[in-house]
Amino acid sequence: MMFDQVSEWLDDVLEDISETGIPNEVMAFGFNLYDDGDDNWSMELVGTSEFDLDDEDWLCNEVTDFDTRDDPFQWCKKAEWEEILNDVTCLLKRYLDGGKHADVLKAKSGVGVGFVNGDVMILWSRNTF
Repeated sequence: MMFDQVSEWLDDVLEDISETGIPNEVMAFGFNLYDDGDDNWSMELVGTSEFDLDDEDWLCNEVTDFDTRDDPFQWCKKAEWEEILNDVTCLLKRYLDGGKHADVLKAKSGVGVGFVNGDVMILWSRNTF
């Protein structure tokens, strides 16, 4: 998975969000990862109504998927889920450090990533970084 591909997808999604506005209920952003089987993976961006560094269930309080559930980032890689999570975490942190629309993600309380029904990794938080 290449940084340029993730950046391009995120730029498109976040540009749309910038134009339409972030719903007032959104307190944080989360990236949900999915194992689609046969070495296929996907990622969506959601806005949540809660953010809590001590309670990973905040990512379950989804307000919107910004239409990314219908148009997720998808890729194919032969790997275990731990490697995928590590890859995506590194790429998203890099985007948060200098991506074109990183400010949109940083406009709220925090950003996390994780597999659905799995642990959440905090990528950025107004409280800790």
